[in-house]
Amino acid sequence: MSKTVVVYHSGYGHTERLAQFVAEGANAKLVVIDADGNVSEADWALLDDADAIVFGSPTYMGMVSWQFKKFADATSSKWFSRAWVDKVAGGFTISANLSGDKFSTLQYFITLAMQNGMLWVGQSSLNDGLVNRLGSHSGVMAQVGATESASEIPQSDLDTAKAYGKRVADIAQKFKA
Repeated sequence: MSKTVVVYHSGYGHTERLAQFVAEGANAKLVVIDADGNVSEADWALLDDADAIVFGSPTYMGMVSWQFKKFADATSSKWFSRAWVDKVAGGFTISANLSGDKFSTLQYFITLAMQNGMLWVGQSSLNDGLVNRLGSHSGVMAQVGATESASEIPQSDLDTAKAYGKRVADIAQKFKA
């Protein structure tokens, strides 16, 4: 079985809910980026030991949150030591607007993964109304209105997150073998 870790920042609980579904699908551990953009030393060790890492952040102003960016900048030591080379990577995001420029957040995750020598996993699900309703093939995109709570995230977006988590973990297992 592959070891998958979901590392995310959540400002208002929406990204956290998605992270839980990704983690459930992947049978993964969760690493929370705190309000100051930090993770613990134990969490860094989990990330280093993982076969796959799935990145998550809300999309704010067309980009990851500053807390996630601070975490990403801290991965420069991983880049320098090549610690994450050949790990499998994936990502997910959520915003209030239907577009919300979520694609630019996923592109940021892809760039971060590529710079660390990681192998990106895209979304395999077709937009069939049940999963992948927003039609992203780069990772998971979810959307819920600005005044809606995390409990109001559409079930299809949560199902997409769970299926994507499973896909990342399955690919990591195949690659590990």
